[in-house]
Amino acid sequence: MGSEAILRALAEPRRQAILRLVRDRPRSVSEIGAHFDISQQAVSQHLQVLAEAGLVVAQPSGRQRLYVVDPKGLEVLERFLAELWPKGLDRLKRAVETRRGR
Repeated sequence: MGSEAILRALAEPRRQAILRLVRDRPRSVSEIGAHFDISQQAVSQHLQVLAEAGLVVAQPSGRQRLYVVDPKGLEVLERFLAELWPKGLDRLKRAVETRRGR
């Protein structure tokens, strides 16, 4: 799982939306599919790409699998961005922390 696979996975807007859905709580393929006008098979394919990139993992739950964000994949992305733009991220961090302190 590298930053290139993660960026490729996130280049597709539906996969970004799927990642946002499973960020908050585990969801099944059918639950995720209810948010899109695509087949359940297409949702499964998007989830497979996200899983291969290390962004989601499937957790067995009875007869279904629930998908949830894999924090390790996000850590890889965070490291990549920090290497790409270290000073900018540091400025952004300080700005956010300053706003929280208000």
